[in-house]
Amino acid sequence: MIAKTFPRGGSEIPHRKEATEHKPIVTLAPPQFVVIPLRQHIGAPCKPLVAVGDYVKMGQKIGDTDQFVSAPVHASVSGTVTAIEERVLLNGSKCLAVVIENDGKDERHVYPTKPVDKMSAESIRQAVREAGIVGMGGAGFPTHIKLNPPKPVDTVIINGAECEPYLTCDHRLMVEQAEALVEGTKAIMKAVGAERGILGIEANKPDAIEAVRDMIGDAPSLSVTVLQVRYPQGAEKQLIKAAVNREVPSGKLPAEVGCVVSNVHTAISIYEALTKGIASYERVVTVSGGAVVDPRNVRVRIGTPLQALLDFCGGTLGEPAVIVGGGPMTGPPVASLEAPVVKNLSGILALTAEEVGFDENRPCIRCARCVNVCPMGLTPNMLGALSHHGRFSQAASIGLMDCIECGLCSFACPSKRALVTWIKEGKAGWQAERAAAQAAK
Repeated sequence: MIAKTFPRGGSEIPHRKEATEHKPIVTLAPPQFVVIPLRQHIGAPCKPLVAVGDYVKMGQKIGDTDQFVSAPVHASVSGTVTAIEERVLLNGSKCLAVVIENDGKDERHVYPTKPVDKMSAESIRQAVREAGIVGMGGAGFPTHIKLNPPKPVDTVIINGAECEPYLTCDHRLMVEQAEALVEGTKAIMKAVGAERGILGIEANKPDAIEAVRDMIGDAPSLSVTVLQVRYPQGAEKQLIKAAVNREVPSGKLPAEVGCVVSNVHTAISIYEALTKGIASYERVVTVSGGAVVDPRNVRVRIGTPLQALLDFCGGTLGEPAVIVGGGPMTGPPVASLEAPVVKNLSGILALTAEEVGFDENRPCIRCARCVNVCPMGLTPNMLGALSHHGRFSQAASIGLMDCIECGLCSFACPSKRALVTWIKEGKAGWQAERAAAQAAK
């Protein structure tokens, strides 16, 4: 079968998945203390539902809010709440967190379930919200909102591309939990009223393609689409274009073209919430990079310190040049290894100096490599320069907000200019300018 892809920009980049792509998922025992941040999603942070001294069960809801864009958080162990205080997240920011001392009993709070075929779309969305499920591929958008699209949807697309280098957690989940993935996809289809489900998987994962196809069998509404190995194939707009040949207009959501896109891990979490009553309190994380002694795919409880993951994988070979949270193209540098694992953390990468290209910001040589690789057809050299010099409105006029922040422009730049960093700063500056103007009115 000919692998499908998007028509514009993109690049074949080293995938560096060999260290973990064929290693089964292993489970890390929970630590003595877990730190559960009350903000693990796009939207409003949760407020604590517990107090210091309270006993909680694994899966019990410990934070929630009545704000629309939000998702509750849950205890990942059973034990006693010892503190509710600000803690540092991996990117260096701080937020309120619930600290729980693990009693080692794993007493679990189970949510009520019933067969998915007897659930309404609204009851599926409500169960997904109660389980605290968010986009686990990195975005962290509350899933129950995505399952209530503003326009009619005919297609659900599962993102099995996992196109970032090093990351293999979704790959292993597709191989090892294909049934949960397929059933989770069916639940998403029911929730959004879609007639078909497409599972898009990059061609460098033949074992995952085979496992999912075998599980689908002859189901007429489900299919696997093999995707070309090309970054950023897993970006939402590029995936939709490749899978169903529809182009999402600028500033619009996938529902505009009749689609809903979900991550592999998210779909599996939906299945577990609906059929087993399990809340979102653990996930699989890829621990890899040239500085890691024994790279692995690790199932870990939310709230576990990042240092525990590295220790479980044998520690590091000397001092890494940088440690990244997520994929190397889009993930932030880790500010503290005492920061906890959160729901949307897909990887911890300890990279050597040979693996890292740091920004040098030499003069632009007008080679247009950044333009050639941009999957959105933008001019990153101009967007970066304008943003860097504070000319936010001018950058916005040439497509600043259409940038998907894939990082290819910085990767391709021979002058090693911090294009994607400047563009991110430009977006923040433009939004701040608009907010100030609105407030002035």
